[in-house]
Amino acid sequence: MKVAFQMDPIESVNIDADSSFRLAEEAQARGHELFYFTPDKLAYEEGKITARGHSLTVQRVQGDHATLGPEQVIDLAEMDVLWLRQDPPFDMFYITTTHLLDRLAPDCMVVNDPFWVRNYPEKLLVLDFPDLTPPTTIARDIDVLKSFKEKHGDIILKPLYGNGGAGVFRLGPDDRNMNSLHELFTGFSREPLIVQKFLPDVSNGDKRVILVDGEPIGAINRVPAKGETRSNMHVGGRPEKVGLTERDREICAAIGPLLREKGQIFVGIDVIGDYLTEINVTSPTGIQELERFDGINVAAAIWEAIEAKRA
Repeated sequence: MKVAFQMDPIESVNIDADSSFRLAEEAQARGHELFYFTPDKLAYEEGKITARGHSLTVQRVQGDHATLGPEQVIDLAEMDVLWLRQDPPFDMFYITTTHLLDRLAPDCMVVNDPFWVRNYPEKLLVLDFPDLTPPTTIARDIDVLKSFKEKHGDIILKPLYGNGGAGVFRLGPDDRNMNSLHELFTGFSREPLIVQKFLPDVSNGDKRVILVDGEPIGAINRVPAKGETRSNMHVGGRPEKVGLTERDREICAAIGPLLREKGQIFVGIDVIGDYLTEINVTSPTGIQELERFDGINVAAAIWEAIEAKRA
């Protein structure tokens, strides 16, 4: 197949951790032809969705992992599969790319389906499953946020469309920073904030469960660094080997059919203790860590699902 990757600059990825690199590596091993471009090179040109980019070959050699062909402009409708893999922020630039990529169906299969990526951002899709999630409120109104804190005492406050652990604050029962943080966030953004009841189980780790076409295939545990509340690997969280529990499988059974129906083939959910906290569909990570810990070739499972659908 002809496979395109819309992603952040490939020259700077960590080849031992980056999921997009691993997906490209597996695609190449399966005989697929690769094309790469950054999202700022995506365009609508007189009825066609085009991209200015390069043919791509990859190899697992640090510092020499990507070889690019001459720059060229292609009609993306000629691709069989296109990966939507740029990292958030989930802003209007990101949303616009999903609108453009929507126009490629049915000629080109975009993974994950951009219509539902746009409508199911990480911290909003979980609202469909209130019985699986910790107490949660989304608001810009400071009085609503204060009321939540008064009710639950120990809370997590974070930007609704943040990622990688950036801007995540724990406010304990005696913390008096709510007003200051509200002023900070609303001073540069019109977006609401999300607050959730703090889950002490996070000290044991924030589990990333990976689902392929709605089915769980494994998990890794991300343990916060000493003195940290956040467990994201971007901010020093340590990945550890972990198995799936009955509760994990119960959560996946509840959300899996919806993910499959909406074309979300590669999804990473976050589970703390018994609670689902996020459903990551924009640019999930964790497949290389799972492969190292459990020997599960997640990239192969993902490509098998895609190849079956294209067939």
